[in-house]
Amino acid sequence: MTDLSQTIAPKSTQLNADDLIGGPRTILITKVARSTEPDQPIAINFEGDGGKPYLPCKSMRRVLVTVWGNDGNAYVGRSMTLYRDDKVLFGGIAVGGIRISHMTGLEREMTLALTVTKARRAPYVVKPLRVEQAPPPPKKTRAEFLNEARAVAREGSFALAEWKATFNERMRTVLDEIGDELATISENADAEADSAGSNGGAGLKEEVV
Repeated sequence: MTDLSQTIAPKSTQLNADDLIGGPRTILITKVARSTEPDQPIAINFEGDGGKPYLPCKSMRRVLVTVWGNDGNAYVGRSMTLYRDDKVLFGGIAVGGIRISHMTGLEREMTLALTVTKARRAPYVVKPLRVEQAPPPPKKTRAEFLNEARAVAREGSFALAEWKATFNERMRTVLDEIGDELATISENADAEADSAGSNGGAGLKEEVV
């Protein structure tokens, strides 16, 4: 399958309704903060947002507060499904907007009365979102963790540094127990890579000449 949806994504600093032309998207929230947009003062970051957070309109903020409460920080780790509603009006013209269809934390459908126009409200339904939780990875023993570190070190110092950066301070302290050994292994791997590159370059030069 050749996915064309990425080729029609609008250039913007936030998630737009046009980003959802290809279909609904279920997002996992990673951060909720104030935004600089006066009409959309809340920015919701999510996994894979590419720097384009979801800025819910006032109606969808009412949905969020009704279902999940006032504390935006408590939204982190929760999920919801967003879709493009072609019927959303702006200035009397149907331009499309982002709506929420499903949310985690609901046991059953919830119906809210949301403002459609200044003079009219309409029922809005939010459905429960069932998210399958991936089983936690098996825990490694200390010996297994250190052996994995040695294996990564054999790929070179850059690979080792990138790998170590994914761990918290406590895990890096464990790695410090064999820090000298890892440094030696990674330095030897770097030297071997440099040597192989030099030999390859010499061989290439001979062929060209």
